Parts: sequence; structure tokens; C-alpha cells
Amino acid sequence: MSGFPAYSAADFRHRALHQSGSPIANAWREHGDHLLNPTLNSAFEDIKLRDAAVLVPVVDDVDGAKVIFTQRTTTLRKHSGQISFPGGGIDAADGSPEVAALRETEEEIGIDRRFVEPVARLPDYRSSTGFHITPVLSVVQRGFEMKLNPAEVAEVFEVPLSYLMDDNNHQRGSRVWNGIERHFYVMPYDGREIWGITAGIVRTLYERLYA
Repeated sequence: MSGFPAYSAADFRHRALHQSGSPIANAWREHGDHLLNPTLNSAFEDIKLRDAAVLVPVVDDVDGAKVIFTQRTTTLRKHSGQISFPGGGIDAADGSPEVAALRETEEEIGIDRRFVEPVARLPDYRSSTGFHITPVLSVVQRGFEMKLNPAEVAEVFEVPLSYLMDDNNHQRGSRVWNGIERHFYVMPYDGREIWGITAGIVRTLYERLYA
């Protein structure tokens, strides 16, 4: 037990630093929708993936932590219209996934990195759309201002961490992609559906920190 109130940012920070499971570098196959599609995992060993990072922003509120999500615009070439975490490709100048995630967050939704404390990483997420994604867990202090990049982000919303970390809210779906049935998690919330890569990362967060 951490000694902090459940689903508080302090408890989240403690769990992130002491997460369970295999070492992060080798654990991606063991979590989220990678577990739902074991026969597809070997394909990721044979293709070159682009390094990317996303910020998992957990806001420190006294009534319970909230998680920030973005709704991507419908004009983007990849994952248009989907719900996501702020993030993108890691540039050579970034030097680390943490720096890339902070930079992308500033560019996409305007949160100044002074308000963001990177805490830990989750196991990588490997996407069939060609990305090797490092989720950077972070605690965000209130006081920040948002300025959305209209070319990338249609809107921003928050979901209570307690809702996301409740297994009862994790549904499963499937779709045929390139002739292969892919299984994934779906987390409905307030008329929206968190699914795909983002739900896979949330599920991994649950499995590593709260299950």
C-alpha cells in the first residue's frame, strides 16, 4: 500500500515508480491488446517501426486524479478523429521519449512543461500503423493554460483515473484490418469511445499499476 488516497496523483506517482510485472524493456508482449493478438506480435520483429512517444497526463486534483485526452482532427492522415494522448514522433534533437512527449504536448495542446512532472515509462506499444511508442507517465499540476493546435486537435477532455482503472469499464471489440481480425479494448465515456492504441496503453496502465 502506498499510504496515499486511492486514485490520487500521489498514489499514481508511487504506483508508477513501483509498477509490477516484467522489466519494461521486454514486457510489451505481456500487456494490453498485444495479449489479445499474440499471433500478430512476431510481425513487429520483422518491420522497422518509427520511434514515437506519448504523454499520459494525470492531473493532480484534490477530488481525485484526472487523465487528459485529445480528440484528433478528421483531417489528419493517420488515426484521424480518434481519441489519443498528446504525442508524436521522436526527433533527433529530442534526445529522449520524455523530451519528445513534453514538446509534442506543448505543440498540440499548449501545456507548458513547467507544469508537467514525468514520472516513469510504461512498456512500449507497437502499432500496426508503423510506430514504436513509449508512453511517458506524468503528473500535471493545475494552473496550466491550454492552446489547441487546430490542425491536429479538435478538442480536449478529462476522464477520472478511477473510471479508467476500473476493469468493468474495459470492453473488448474487434475489426478486420488488412484481412486479419484484430482484437482491441474499448472504454466508453460520456458519449465517446476510447479505443485502439490509446485504450491499449490505458489497459497496460491498469495491468501494471492497479490490477
